[in-house]
Order: sequence, then structure tokens, then C-alpha cells
Amino acid sequence: VQERGALGFERHYHVTDPFIRRLGLEAELQVSGQIHAAYFSSLSFSLLASGSDDQHTIVWDPLHHKKLLSMHTGHTANIFSVKFLPHSGDRILITGAADSKVHVHDLTVKETIHMFGDHTNRVKRIATAPMWPNTFWSAAEDGLIRQYDLRENSKRSEVLIDLTEYCGQLVEAKCLTVNPQDNNYLAVGASGPFVRLYDIRMIHNHRKSMKQSPSAGVHTFCDRQKPLPDGAAQYYVAGHLPVKLPDYNNRLRVLVATYVTFSPDGTELLVNMGGEQVYLFDLTYKQRPYTFLLPKKCHTSGEVQNGKTSTNGVSNGIHLHSNGFRLSEGRAHVSPQVELPPYLERIKQQANEAFACQLWTQAIQLYSKAVQKAPNNAMLYGNRAAAYMKRKWDGDHYDALRDCLKAISLNPCHLKAHFRLARCLFELKYVAEALECLDDFKGKFPEQAHSSACDALDRDINAALFSKSDNAEDKKGGGPIRLRATGRKDSISEDEMVLRERSYDYKFRYCGHCNTTTDIKEANFFGSNAQYIVSGSDDGSFFIWEKETTNLVRVLQGDESIVNCLQPHPSYCFLATSGIDPVVRLWNPRPESETLNGRVVVDMEGASQANQRRMNADPLEVMLLNMGYRITGLTSGGAGGSDDEDSSEGQVQCRPS
Repeated sequence: VQERGALGFERHYHVTDPFIRRLGLEAELQVSGQIHAAYFSSLSFSLLASGSDDQHTIVWDPLHHKKLLSMHTGHTANIFSVKFLPHSGDRILITGAADSKVHVHDLTVKETIHMFGDHTNRVKRIATAPMWPNTFWSAAEDGLIRQYDLRENSKRSEVLIDLTEYCGQLVEAKCLTVNPQDNNYLAVGASGPFVRLYDIRMIHNHRKSMKQSPSAGVHTFCDRQKPLPDGAAQYYVAGHLPVKLPDYNNRLRVLVATYVTFSPDGTELLVNMGGEQVYLFDLTYKQRPYTFLLPKKCHTSGEVQNGKTSTNGVSNGIHLHSNGFRLSEGRAHVSPQVELPPYLERIKQQANEAFACQLWTQAIQLYSKAVQKAPNNAMLYGNRAAAYMKRKWDGDHYDALRDCLKAISLNPCHLKAHFRLARCLFELKYVAEALECLDDFKGKFPEQAHSSACDALDRDINAALFSKSDNAEDKKGGGPIRLRATGRKDSISEDEMVLRERSYDYKFRYCGHCNTTTDIKEANFFGSNAQYIVSGSDDGSFFIWEKETTNLVRVLQGDESIVNCLQPHPSYCFLATSGIDPVVRLWNPRPESETLNGRVVVDMEGASQANQRRMNADPLEVMLLNMGYRITGLTSGGAGGSDDEDSSEGQVQCRPS
């Protein structure tokens, strides 16, 4: 009992806020090439394996900064992933590389004991499962997820999932991970904004039943189109990304999941979305994307209402019709607003002051801090929505829309939230829905119908509708074009379309880093209770956020160019990072007596704004910047996120309450 108590204490307190704020560089482990992979051992977590572009793997004792072993892996190109095989006594190491090969090594004799060459493109990630000691999986850019069982056949693997059957020949699998609490669930990140969660057991049972069926030798067209059984796959996506995809594609901005990982308790899924932000999905309390408005022929009453599943067509004062958002009928009746306790009222006032000074991120962080303590206060959500709409970083208008809906659900008479909702829909390119929402707003609040803000939004909406009149593929007419591809090689199957339409939305979004240059950039939970989120960045820094508030709390310079890998130790406040520099850097809380850490990025807001500009810059400008050239348009000016500028605003929208 005493040992369990000590373990519980360690788990709860090994990563705390004071430790995070004292996190600094402890040591550097030198290697001979760029490190693309690093991973702690699965037995005692006392070993760290790294893989680099010199095709060597090195095993370290990170706590004592010692190199224990170095061996050539037999690969002929960059190593992208290294994993210890569970229950092997940290003896067996698996590597995946750009030569399309997967190798298995016995570290005790420094030999490669198995070589798999079944993939036809670069292998980006290896995954293992604690309860399956002889099994592992690989994800590669040929669009395949392969499963290996070292007990059965050391020469071959089997295809578990073929993404090309769903998304065409151009799809690439980039990352995968197994749920640590239920090893039957496998998450996969690939080209595009959708992240996929598969039930491995259902897939295997389906294939066994197909083989045992008397008609197994007769395959119909439908059989070939359904390689996975119904219910074996669930998709997740940030609700605003599918509709933004055409715009991103036009600007050569690629969306791809570069890393996926589960929380220690297996209830959350974290995704580093290349070309965008870091997202956390709640696997227990799921919600539909707020802007997945299906065409009329596909929509039924009782589907998604206000982002939640509904059975009666009404939820929290918002009707979500087949053709858009609609407010509740009749005039709003003022509902009593619960007063904030004094300390939260002070935080709200500080946030309002930051808003007045146009310090949008500071205002958002203060409102978020208050929201965490008072999650049922409509005013806080409405004010944070206003700050998001002013800041205009990627995804801000969608988070603002979510906050508006939350504010209205808590207080149906929240006038500003109603109006901001219409503005958010317009900024998110849901123009017809924005017009309907604005008309409902005017009916609900007739005294505001001819305000300058209403007139300005009305003009913007009508101008956008006229400009769209020559576009036959408008969202309202041509079906869910946001989910379809166009070319033959990247054609989307009907099964894929159904899975995408059933996607679930994110719970939290983390902003500040930049992930556009490499497709192996990681994001991880930090702490046994997953209290913090960490991510690498193209600016050579790594970012640390509070999980629940999404507030950025620490930025450290981890590389001269790019930080790709971040592997937290599961039992200590200890972090290993790597990037372009030929070194693994080790981080832990520094003594209070130690002088100021020179790697701390003090101006976190400035770094975040610069990264938002970088993500929205022309790809050529980013390439030149990475080569050392200074591009004026990229390094000066405001944080021009991809969300469009508000055309004009009135007081109903701007001022926080």
C-alpha cells in the first residue's frame, strides 16, 4: 500500500507548474547526423534509442548522459522511427526508414535479425502494443498499414489497412499509435485533415469470417469496396478544416497529420496537424463538428444539433436545420446570469483590459483561465469569441463560433453572441447560413436590425452571394464538396465519404508553433496525468501548453533550425528533443540557484505571431527563410492568419461584456 501511495504521489507531482517554469537544458548527446527518431525503452524507461540519417541507431543512458551502444541498422536511407519491442527486456529494437524497409535488431549481439521489404515507399512510423509482445505495425507513404507477428513468419507482413482503397493512389500514411489501455485500437494519421481510429479486433474477426464463409471464393463488387467492416473505423477532424482545404490547396499549403498519440489513460487522442495547429480529441465525450451541414437530401431531423447528437431537433436554444443555423423562435427572454466570484471577476476585468489594448492572445488566455473555473458563464465564452475574431489566427473563427454557440446555450438572450455567430459563419465561408442566421438575429432583436454592424454584415454577405453566383459548386447546391477530391488518382470512395461525414470534432486546440517544413514533427502529452502538451516547431523552439486551458506556458529553443522529436519520460519531469542539429538535447527542471537559462524564449507571443505568419507565407518565402534569407513580408507586420479579415464591425460585435 505504501508503494502504491508513493507511486501515486510521483505520478501526480512529477510534472508540475513550478517544474515546467524551471525547465531548462541539462545535457546534449552528440551524434553524427540529423536525428529523426527518439524513443524511451518500454521496460524501465531508463534507455533512450535514437535513429538518424547516417542509418545508425544509438542506445543511451539518458539519466547519466552515456552512450551504451551504436550499430548500423542495415538501412540505406534516413531512419524515421525507432521502437523497443515490449516484453523483450529492451533487447529487441525495430526501425523504419526512407528505404521502405522495416528492420528488427537484437541489441545484445548488435545484429539485424529480420528485414521486411513489403512497403513500396518510405516507412514513417512504427507502433507497438504493451499487451501484444510479438506484434508491431508500420505506416508508410504507400498508403498501407502493415502488421507483423514475429511468432508466425519472420519474412512477411500482412496489410491491416489499405488507405488507397478509400482515398486513391496518392494517399500517404504518416503516423500511427496504439491505445496504451486498450491495444485493440489503432490511430492513423495520413494525408489530409482526417485522423482515423481503427478497431483491430473487428478487422481481424471480419477477415476470419470472410475466409470461413462458404461464399468466400466469390467476391462481389461490394465486397471489394468494403475492406473494413462497419463500425471498425471512426474519423476525427477539426470542424473548420475540410471547408478550408480548397483554399489551402490553392496556396500549396499541405494538411497532413505528422504525429498521433493517446493520453496515458487512453481517453484522448492528440494530433499534430501539419500546416495547422495541434488538436486534442476526446474519445469518450464526442461531438460532431459544428459546421458539418449536410445537403438537404442527406439531412434528417434528430441528427447533429449545436454540435451534439439530438433526438428532438432542438438543443440549447439553437435549431440546426438542413440548410444552416437557426435561432429559437420568438424574442429572447433575459435569463439570470450567475455572478462571478471576486477573483474570477478580476481575471475577467484583466482580460477586458487586454482586449482594449488589442492584446488578443493575452485576453484569450485570461478568458480561458476563467472559463476553466467557471465553465457555465456565458459572458466569458462570448468575450473570448470576440477576442478570437479579432486575432484571426488559423481556426480562430471556428473556435469563436463554438464559443458563441456555448454562450447562447447558457444564455439564449446573449445578443452579442447571436450576432457574432452570424459573422463567424460568414468568415468560415458559410455565406447562405450566415444570411439566415443574421435574418433570425434581426427578428429576435429588432432594435438591432438597422445597427451599423448589422448593415455592414448584411452588405458583406450579399456581396459574397453575388460573387458566388457564377460558381456552380457552391456548398448549398453541389453537395459536400468540402469532403471530395477531384482527380482520378485521389478519388474518394463512397465508404470514405460516409466515414468523413460521421467525423467527430476536437475538444481543445493549441496554437503558437509552426509545422509546415517537415512531416515527422511530434506533439506529446507531458506528465502521467497528461497535464501538459508539448510540440516541436519550425522555428527551432518547442512549445508547452496547459492541457485544460490551452494556454501557452513555456517556449524553449531546442534546435538551431527545427525541433521534430519530443519524447517525455513517463516517470520524471524529463524531456528528450531532437531536430536538425546532430544532437539529442535533454531537459529537466533546473535548480533555483542556477543562472537564467539562455534557451528560454521570453517573448512567447512574438514567437507565436511569427509562426502564424510563417504558416501563411508563400512556400517559396519559407524555403528562402530556412536558407537564411530575410523576407520582409514574412518577418514584419501583423499575424495574418488564413481566416479572412472582418470587413467592418459595429459595437454589438466588438466590445467584451
